Amino acid sequence: MTRILLSGCCGKMGRFVAETVKNRKDCEIVAGIDIIDDSTLGFPVFANYDEVDVKADVIIDFSNISLLPALLSYAEKTKTAVVLATTGLSDEQIKAVEATSKTVPVFFSYNMSLGVSLICELSKVAAKVLGTGFDVEIVEAHHNQKLDAPSGTAIMLGNAIKEEMPDAYFEYDRHSKREKRHTNEIGIHAIRGGTIVGEHQVIFAGNDEIVTLSHSARSRAIFANGAVNAAVFLKDKDNGVYNMSDLVNE
Repeated sequence: MTRILLSGCCGKMGRFVAETVKNRKDCEIVAGIDIIDDSTLGFPVFANYDEVDVKADVIIDFSNISLLPALLSYAEKTKTAVVLATTGLSDEQIKAVEATSKTVPVFFSYNMSLGVSLICELSKVAAKVLGTGFDVEIVEAHHNQKLDAPSGTAIMLGNAIKEEMPDAYFEYDRHSKREKRHTNEIGIHAIRGGTIVGEHQVIFAGNDEIVTLSHSARSRAIFANGAVNAAVFLKDKDNGVYNMSDLVNE
């Protein structure tokens, strides 16, 4: 049985995680962390990490990135594994996560969906086969409440492609330029509107043919399920950074 400490338990994703765990027998939520205390969740809710007096195996974090230092400090102090599902981390914050992974196992992915993990792998194959003869563009769309742009998933897809195209670079802003597209560009475009859960397209545009890989998230439940799977996977793992590829290939 994997004992979970759920950070951001009263937020939208936190509630999806809580509901997902209710239907499983291999894990349980022993406590949550949130500034809101909702007694209907069925487990104790603490306002911050200093107040937590319950032992957990894994932290699932769907909170605000401002809480990252407190999260990592608590994980290191208590030797608690971490599933980090919060998006929008800076390069400096990612380095802090990597430093923590030397002390405890950390599962870090820009997207917890199994389908997105597959699209990443397929994008790498497409980049290897099609090469620089095809222009690469990534288009992502999310709801109007999302804070970061482009999405972490779009960056993850782009990084996967760059593994096969090491000279490629991201192009976020063409409107300020008046010049032809460069061969090594990976264009990344963000759309925000309505209640779109998450849409991603990877377009390989060549001479007279276009190859498009796409993923459509219809519910946040898929991300909650992925995070819970990651928590169960992470229990008793060695220190280090893990991702969806590790989970899928275990």
